[in-house]
Amino acid sequence: MRAAIAIAVLLAVPAGVGALASTPVAAPAHSRVLPLQGGRNFRDLGGYRTADGRTVKWGLLYRSGEMHDLTRADYAYLQKLGIRTVCDFRDTRERAGEPTLWPAGRKPKVLSDDYTLDVSAMKLPGDPATWTHEQVVTAMTATYPQLLDQFNGQYRRMFAELLAGDVPLAFHCTAGKDRTGVAAALLLTALGVPRATIIDDYLLSNQHMAPSPAHPTGFWARLSPEAARTFAGVDRRYIDAVFAVTDRHPGGTMGFLKDEMGLGPSQIAKLRALYLTKG
Repeated sequence: MRAAIAIAVLLAVPAGVGALASTPVAAPAHSRVLPLQGGRNFRDLGGYRTADGRTVKWGLLYRSGEMHDLTRADYAYLQKLGIRTVCDFRDTRERAGEPTLWPAGRKPKVLSDDYTLDVSAMKLPGDPATWTHEQVVTAMTATYPQLLDQFNGQYRRMFAELLAGDVPLAFHCTAGKDRTGVAAALLLTALGVPRATIIDDYLLSNQHMAPSPAHPTGFWARLSPEAARTFAGVDRRYIDAVFAVTDRHPGGTMGFLKDEMGLGPSQIAKLRALYLTKG
């Protein structure tokens, strides 16, 4: 029952939660958060330093939440970025409910899977109005490692696109924090970014997501305010639980990337040659 609590929450997040409200402006040379009217947690993974002193290239790797709320100006901005490939981790219902409305003739290659998540029994014990912060954190912490198995195929496909050089590439789910957060952690690990930096990037979602819906309905209306705030954010314990699994794999996390993601030494070297720069 706990196996997909995180995803159940993503399905329940109403449109507009976590959207960045700023009007598009001339972006600085390198902007971590893209200046989009309807962007949701849309971030560039460039600029992070690796353990060997190199830097992740800007303008090639993006992580995001849903793109349904992007405006015409936002799509024009993204077109200038030259995004070629989008890995959409959302399920069939999510994509149908909040479709990404790329302008005619400007749609990048979009990769997604048709699947349905069973959310009928995804709840903690008892009345949602009584759920506490720690109860939600415990459940989410138990959920996260299972994303490694549930989305193995989609993560492997993302890496295949990156190895083929089909970039700039953006990968996303609904809120851009759970499925997307694990994908970003795996990618930055493969590129040699230190664990502390990866965790900092993961926690940035707390700065760029609304804490909870202003006028809760449905799932959110049944939650205690404390539980709603917790579900809407991220906690270091979630991503630590993922790394606890990968670190226990034979050969550690690099062994996990080799065996589970198909990233042996030659693939790792190619990714780093493609997406890192000196200094």
